[in-house]
Amino acid sequence: MTIPFFDGHNDTLLRLQEKPRDARVQAFNNGTIDGHIDLPRARAAGMVGGFFAMFPPPLKSSLAAVAASPDYAKGELPAQLAIADALQSTNGMAALLLGLERAGAVAICRSAADIRAAISAQKLAAIFHIEGAEAVDTDFNSFEVLYAAGLRSIGITWSRANAFGTGVPFRFPADPDVGPGLTDAGKALVRLCDARGVMIDLSHLNAAGFRDVAALSTKPLVATHSNVHAICQSTRNLVYWQLAAIRDTGGVVGINFATGFLRPDGKFLPDTPIDLMVRHVDALLEAVGEDGVALGSDFDGAMMPAVIGDVTGVPRLFQGMLDRGYGETLVRKIALDNWLRVIERTIG
Repeated sequence: MTIPFFDGHNDTLLRLQEKPRDARVQAFNNGTIDGHIDLPRARAAGMVGGFFAMFPPPLKSSLAAVAASPDYAKGELPAQLAIADALQSTNGMAALLLGLERAGAVAICRSAADIRAAISAQKLAAIFHIEGAEAVDTDFNSFEVLYAAGLRSIGITWSRANAFGTGVPFRFPADPDVGPGLTDAGKALVRLCDARGVMIDLSHLNAAGFRDVAALSTKPLVATHSNVHAICQSTRNLVYWQLAAIRDTGGVVGINFATGFLRPDGKFLPDTPIDLMVRHVDALLEAVGEDGVALGSDFDGAMMPAVIGDVTGVPRLFQGMLDRGYGETLVRKIALDNWLRVIERTIG
Protein backbone atom coordinates (compact mmCIF):
# COMPACT_ATOMS: atom_id res chain seq x y z
CA MET A 1 0.00 0.00 0.00
CA THR A 2 1.39 3.38 -1.04
CA ILE A 3 0.12 6.37 0.91
CA PRO A 4 0.43 9.64 -1.04
CA PHE A 5 2.06 12.45 0.93
CA PHE A 6 2.80 16.16 0.76
CA ASP A 7 5.90 17.43 2.56
CA GLY A 8 6.02 20.75 4.40
CA HIS A 9 9.69 21.57 3.86
CA ASN A 10 12.70 20.60 1.76
CA ASP A 11 15.95 22.34 0.78
CA THR A 12 16.36 20.44 -2.47
CA LEU A 13 16.68 23.58 -4.60
CA LEU A 14 19.63 24.73 -2.50
CA ARG A 15 21.32 21.37 -2.96
CA LEU A 16 20.67 21.46 -6.71
CA GLN A 17 22.25 24.92 -6.88
CA GLU A 18 25.56 23.27 -6.03
CA LYS A 19 25.41 21.38 -9.34
CA PRO A 20 26.68 22.87 -12.63
CA ARG A 21 23.94 25.10 -14.02
CA ASP A 22 23.25 23.04 -17.15
CA ALA A 23 23.01 19.77 -15.17
CA ARG A 24 20.54 20.71 -12.42
CA VAL A 25 17.18 19.94 -14.01
CA GLN A 26 18.35 16.74 -15.64
CA ALA A 27 19.97 15.56 -12.40
CA PHE A 28 16.71 16.04 -10.50
CA ASN A 29 14.56 14.39 -13.15
CA ASN A 30 16.93 11.46 -13.70
CA GLY A 31 17.84 10.89 -10.08
CA THR A 32 21.57 11.45 -10.62
CA ILE A 33 22.10 13.65 -7.54
CA ASP A 34 23.21 13.11 -3.99
CA GLY A 35 20.77 14.11 -1.31
CA HIS A 36 17.32 13.17 -0.15
CA ILE A 37 14.86 14.02 -2.95
CA ASP A 38 14.80 13.59 -6.69
CA LEU A 39 11.93 12.83 -9.03
CA PRO A 40 12.32 9.02 -9.35
CA ARG A 41 12.67 8.50 -5.60
CA ALA A 42 9.80 10.90 -4.84
CA ARG A 43 7.50 8.96 -7.15
CA ALA A 44 8.60 5.62 -5.76
CA ALA A 45 7.87 6.78 -2.19
CA GLY A 46 4.43 8.24 -2.94
CA MET A 47 5.45 11.89 -2.60
CA VAL A 48 2.97 14.01 -4.55
CA GLY A 49 4.41 17.42 -3.68
CA GLY A 50 5.76 19.78 -1.08
CA PHE A 51 7.00 23.20 -0.08
CA PHE A 52 10.21 23.83 -2.04
CA ALA A 53 12.20 26.22 0.12
CA MET A 54 14.54 28.93 -1.09
CA PHE A 55 16.97 29.59 1.74
CA PRO A 56 19.34 32.42 0.82
CA PRO A 57 22.89 31.82 2.05
CA PRO A 58 25.58 34.43 1.43
CA LEU A 59 27.05 34.10 -2.03
CA LYS A 60 29.76 31.44 -2.28
CA SER A 61 28.56 29.84 0.93
CA SER A 62 26.18 27.08 1.97
CA LEU A 63 23.53 26.20 4.53
CA ALA A 64 26.03 24.10 6.51
CA ALA A 65 28.64 26.87 6.56
CA VAL A 66 26.15 29.50 7.71
CA ALA A 67 24.71 27.25 10.42
CA ALA A 68 28.18 26.44 11.74
CA SER A 69 29.44 30.03 11.87
CA PRO A 70 28.15 31.53 15.16
CA ASP A 71 28.82 30.49 18.74
CA TYR A 72 25.40 29.15 19.65
CA ALA A 73 26.50 28.44 23.21
CA LYS A 74 26.57 32.22 23.63
CA GLY A 75 23.19 32.61 21.93
CA GLU A 76 24.72 34.18 18.84
CA LEU A 77 22.84 34.36 15.55
CA PRO A 78 24.44 34.21 12.10
CA ALA A 79 25.25 37.59 10.60
CA GLN A 80 22.45 39.40 8.81
CA LEU A 81 22.39 38.95 5.04
CA ALA A 82 22.57 41.80 2.55
CA ILE A 83 19.54 42.06 0.29
CA ALA A 84 21.74 41.93 -2.85
CA ASP A 85 23.11 38.52 -1.83
CA ALA A 86 19.65 37.31 -0.82
CA LEU A 87 18.09 38.39 -4.11
CA GLN A 88 20.78 36.74 -6.20
CA SER A 89 20.56 33.38 -4.44
CA THR A 90 16.74 33.45 -4.17
CA ASN A 91 16.35 34.39 -7.83
CA GLY A 92 18.70 31.56 -8.76
CA MET A 93 16.59 29.01 -6.90
CA ALA A 94 13.37 30.51 -8.28
CA ALA A 95 14.77 30.20 -11.80
CA LEU A 96 15.67 26.58 -11.06
CA LEU A 97 12.14 25.80 -9.86
CA LEU A 98 10.73 27.43 -13.00
CA GLY A 99 13.14 25.31 -15.05
CA LEU A 100 11.90 22.15 -13.35
CA GLU A 101 8.36 23.19 -14.23
CA ARG A 102 9.29 23.81 -17.88
CA ALA A 103 10.83 20.34 -18.00
CA GLY A 104 7.35 18.97 -17.32
CA ALA A 105 7.61 16.90 -14.16
CA VAL A 106 6.95 19.63 -11.56
CA ALA A 107 4.05 22.07 -11.35
CA ILE A 108 4.31 25.31 -9.35
CA CYS A 109 1.02 25.48 -7.47
CA ARG A 110 -0.73 28.66 -6.38
CA SER A 111 -3.74 27.04 -4.69
CA ALA A 112 -5.04 23.81 -3.26
CA ALA A 113 -6.92 23.28 -6.52
CA ASP A 114 -3.61 23.53 -8.40
CA ILE A 115 -2.14 20.87 -6.12
CA ARG A 116 -5.04 18.52 -6.78
CA ALA A 117 -4.72 19.14 -10.52
CA ALA A 118 -0.98 18.42 -10.42
CA ILE A 119 -1.58 15.19 -8.54
CA SER A 120 -4.16 14.14 -11.11
CA ALA A 121 -1.68 14.94 -13.89
CA GLN A 122 1.01 12.92 -12.07
CA LYS A 123 3.24 15.96 -11.66
CA LEU A 124 5.08 16.83 -8.47
CA ALA A 125 3.16 19.73 -6.89
CA ALA A 126 5.51 22.47 -5.66
CA ILE A 127 4.68 25.38 -3.38
CA PHE A 128 7.14 28.26 -3.95
CA HIS A 129 8.42 29.06 -0.43
CA ILE A 130 11.13 31.41 0.79
CA GLU A 131 12.81 30.62 4.11
CA GLY A 132 13.83 33.98 5.53
CA ALA A 133 12.56 37.20 3.93
CA GLU A 134 15.98 38.73 3.27
CA ALA A 135 15.20 38.97 -0.46
CA VAL A 136 12.14 41.12 0.26
CA ASP A 137 12.72 44.88 0.48
CA THR A 138 10.73 46.95 2.95
CA ASP A 139 8.87 48.67 0.10
CA PHE A 140 7.77 45.15 -0.99
CA ASN A 141 8.73 45.62 -4.64
CA SER A 142 10.59 42.31 -4.76
CA PHE A 143 7.65 40.68 -2.98
CA GLU A 144 5.44 41.58 -5.94
CA VAL A 145 7.93 40.10 -8.41
CA LEU A 146 8.34 36.91 -6.38
CA TYR A 147 4.56 36.66 -5.99
CA ALA A 148 4.12 36.90 -9.75
CA ALA A 149 6.65 34.08 -10.14
CA GLY A 150 4.56 31.90 -7.81
CA LEU A 151 5.55 32.75 -4.22
CA ARG A 152 2.80 31.48 -1.92
CA SER A 153 4.59 30.74 1.37
CA ILE A 154 7.12 32.69 3.39
CA GLY A 155 9.08 32.10 6.56
CA ILE A 156 9.64 35.61 7.92
CA THR A 157 12.98 34.56 9.37
CA TRP A 158 15.46 31.76 9.24
CA SER A 159 17.56 31.48 12.41
CA ARG A 160 18.98 34.99 12.14
CA ALA A 161 17.65 38.56 12.25
CA ASN A 162 16.49 40.56 9.25
CA ALA A 163 14.50 43.71 8.48
CA PHE A 164 11.27 42.02 9.55
CA GLY A 165 12.03 40.03 12.69
CA THR A 166 14.43 37.79 14.60
CA GLY A 167 14.88 34.05 14.41
CA VAL A 168 15.94 31.63 17.10
CA PRO A 169 19.54 30.48 17.50
CA PHE A 170 20.09 26.73 17.36
CA ARG A 171 20.42 26.18 21.11
CA PHE A 172 19.79 23.17 23.33
CA PRO A 173 18.44 23.08 25.93
CA ALA A 174 16.80 26.48 25.57
CA ASP A 175 13.47 28.22 25.17
CA PRO A 176 12.48 29.96 21.90
CA ASP A 177 11.58 33.12 23.84
CA VAL A 178 14.71 35.05 22.83
CA GLY A 179 14.97 38.41 21.12
CA PRO A 180 12.53 41.12 20.07
CA GLY A 181 9.27 40.84 18.14
CA LEU A 182 8.49 41.84 14.58
CA THR A 183 9.56 45.23 13.30
CA ASP A 184 7.01 47.61 11.81
CA ALA A 185 8.03 46.26 8.40
CA GLY A 186 7.48 42.73 9.67
CA LYS A 187 3.99 43.58 10.81
CA ALA A 188 3.28 45.13 7.41
CA LEU A 189 4.56 41.94 5.77
CA VAL A 190 2.11 39.84 7.81
CA ARG A 191 -0.80 42.03 6.69
CA LEU A 192 0.36 41.88 3.07
CA CYS A 193 0.68 38.08 3.14
CA ASP A 194 -2.82 37.72 4.57
CA ALA A 195 -4.25 40.04 1.92
CA ARG A 196 -2.50 38.32 -0.99
CA GLY A 197 -2.89 34.70 0.08
CA VAL A 198 0.67 33.90 1.08
CA MET A 199 1.09 31.42 3.93
CA ILE A 200 3.24 32.59 6.86
CA ASP A 201 5.58 29.92 8.23
CA LEU A 202 6.41 30.30 11.93
CA SER A 203 9.29 27.79 11.95
CA HIS A 204 12.58 29.50 12.92
CA LEU A 205 10.75 32.61 14.24
CA ASN A 206 11.30 33.53 17.88
CA ALA A 207 8.52 33.56 20.46
CA ALA A 208 7.96 37.35 20.40
CA GLY A 209 7.63 37.27 16.62
CA PHE A 210 5.25 34.30 16.89
CA ARG A 211 3.06 36.31 19.26
CA ASP A 212 3.02 39.24 16.84
CA VAL A 213 1.97 37.05 13.91
CA ALA A 214 -0.74 35.44 16.05
CA ALA A 215 -2.07 38.88 17.03
CA LEU A 216 -2.08 40.22 13.46
CA SER A 217 -2.90 37.35 11.13
CA THR A 218 -6.45 36.32 10.37
CA LYS A 219 -5.31 33.00 8.87
CA PRO A 220 -4.48 29.63 10.47
CA LEU A 221 -1.07 29.60 12.13
CA VAL A 222 1.42 27.23 10.53
CA ALA A 223 4.84 25.86 11.45
CA THR A 224 5.94 23.86 8.42
CA HIS A 225 8.85 22.00 10.05
CA SER A 226 8.95 22.05 13.84
CA ASN A 227 8.62 19.55 16.70
CA VAL A 228 7.58 19.38 20.35
CA HIS A 229 9.73 21.27 22.84
CA ALA A 230 8.54 19.12 25.76
CA ILE A 231 10.29 16.13 24.14
CA CYS A 232 13.32 17.88 22.63
CA GLN A 233 14.16 21.20 24.28
CA SER A 234 15.59 22.90 21.21
CA THR A 235 14.84 26.54 20.47
CA ARG A 236 13.59 25.29 17.10
CA ASN A 237 10.72 23.39 18.70
CA LEU A 238 7.33 24.61 19.87
CA VAL A 239 6.29 25.08 23.48
CA TYR A 240 2.78 24.40 24.73
CA TRP A 241 1.31 27.89 24.29
CA GLN A 242 2.54 27.99 20.68
CA LEU A 243 0.95 24.63 19.94
CA ALA A 244 -2.28 25.81 21.59
CA ALA A 245 -2.32 28.94 19.43
CA ILE A 246 -1.87 26.84 16.29
CA ARG A 247 -4.68 24.52 17.42
CA ASP A 248 -7.04 27.39 18.20
CA THR A 249 -6.68 28.86 14.68
CA GLY A 250 -7.08 25.53 12.90
CA GLY A 251 -3.43 25.55 11.86
CA VAL A 252 -0.87 22.84 11.17
CA VAL A 253 2.52 21.67 12.43
CA GLY A 254 4.71 19.64 10.08
CA ILE A 255 6.89 17.17 11.99
CA ASN A 256 10.57 17.84 11.29
CA PHE A 257 12.69 14.72 10.66
CA ALA A 258 15.99 16.42 11.65
CA THR A 259 17.48 14.23 14.35
CA GLY A 260 18.61 17.09 16.61
CA PHE A 261 15.03 18.37 16.83
CA LEU A 262 13.66 14.89 17.60
CA ARG A 263 16.01 13.48 20.21
CA PRO A 264 15.58 14.25 23.94
CA ASP A 265 19.37 14.76 24.12
CA GLY A 266 19.30 17.27 21.24
CA LYS A 267 22.11 15.50 19.38
CA PHE A 268 22.33 15.22 15.62
CA LEU A 269 22.88 11.48 15.36
CA PRO A 270 21.57 9.16 12.64
CA ASP A 271 20.78 6.45 15.21
CA THR A 272 17.33 7.92 15.86
CA PRO A 273 14.44 5.43 15.82
CA ILE A 274 11.05 5.63 14.14
CA ASP A 275 9.44 5.22 17.57
CA LEU A 276 10.82 8.60 18.63
CA MET A 277 9.36 10.25 15.51
CA VAL A 278 5.98 8.70 16.30
CA ARG A 279 6.31 9.95 19.88
CA HIS A 280 6.43 13.52 18.52
CA VAL A 281 3.40 12.76 16.35
CA ASP A 282 1.57 11.44 19.42
CA ALA A 283 2.35 14.65 21.32
CA LEU A 284 1.31 16.83 18.38
CA LEU A 285 -1.97 14.95 18.04
CA GLU A 286 -2.66 15.58 21.71
CA ALA A 287 -1.72 19.27 21.46
CA VAL A 288 -3.20 20.34 18.12
CA GLY A 289 -5.61 17.54 17.17
CA GLU A 290 -5.96 15.19 14.23
CA ASP A 291 -6.45 18.04 11.74
CA GLY A 292 -3.29 19.84 12.82
CA VAL A 293 -0.46 17.34 12.22
CA ALA A 294 1.40 16.92 8.93
CA LEU A 295 4.89 16.28 7.56
CA GLY A 296 7.74 18.80 7.33
CA SER A 297 10.79 16.64 6.74
CA ASP A 298 13.62 19.18 6.19
CA PHE A 299 15.00 16.82 3.54
CA ASP A 300 18.24 18.07 1.97
CA GLY A 301 18.67 20.53 4.84
CA ALA A 302 19.41 18.37 7.88
CA MET A 303 20.62 15.01 9.18
CA MET A 304 17.91 12.38 8.81
CA PRO A 305 17.40 9.29 10.97
CA ALA A 306 19.24 6.41 9.30
CA VAL A 307 16.03 4.39 9.29
CA ILE A 308 14.47 7.10 7.06
CA GLY A 309 17.55 7.93 4.99
CA ASP A 310 15.82 9.85 2.22
CA VAL A 311 12.38 10.35 0.73
CA THR A 312 11.98 6.63 0.10
CA GLY A 313 12.00 6.09 3.88
CA VAL A 314 8.80 8.06 4.53
CA PRO A 315 6.59 4.94 4.15
CA ARG A 316 8.48 3.47 7.12
CA LEU A 317 7.21 6.36 9.24
CA PHE A 318 3.67 5.67 8.07
CA GLN A 319 4.12 2.00 8.97
CA GLY A 320 5.34 3.07 12.40
CA MET A 321 2.13 5.05 12.85
CA LEU A 322 0.02 2.10 11.74
CA ASP A 323 1.94 -0.19 14.08
CA ARG A 324 1.21 2.24 16.92
CA GLY A 325 -2.50 1.79 16.22
CA TYR A 326 -3.24 4.81 14.05
CA GLY A 327 -6.00 4.04 11.59
CA GLU A 328 -5.30 4.40 7.89
CA THR A 329 -7.69 7.38 7.71
CA LEU A 330 -5.63 9.29 10.30
CA VAL A 331 -2.33 8.42 8.59
CA ARG A 332 -3.69 9.71 5.29
CA LYS A 333 -4.75 12.97 6.96
CA ILE A 334 -1.24 13.44 8.34
CA ALA A 335 0.31 12.47 5.02
CA LEU A 336 -1.71 14.75 2.71
CA ASP A 337 -5.18 15.89 3.69
CA ASN A 338 -4.20 18.25 6.50
CA TRP A 339 -1.82 20.17 4.26
CA LEU A 340 -4.47 20.49 1.56
CA ARG A 341 -6.98 21.82 4.08
CA VAL A 342 -4.72 24.49 5.56
CA ILE A 343 -3.36 25.51 2.14
CA GLU A 344 -6.94 26.04 0.98
CA ARG A 345 -7.59 28.28 4.02
CA THR A 346 -4.36 30.30 3.80
CA ILE A 347 -3.42 30.42 0.11
CA GLY A 348 -6.72 29.63 -1.57
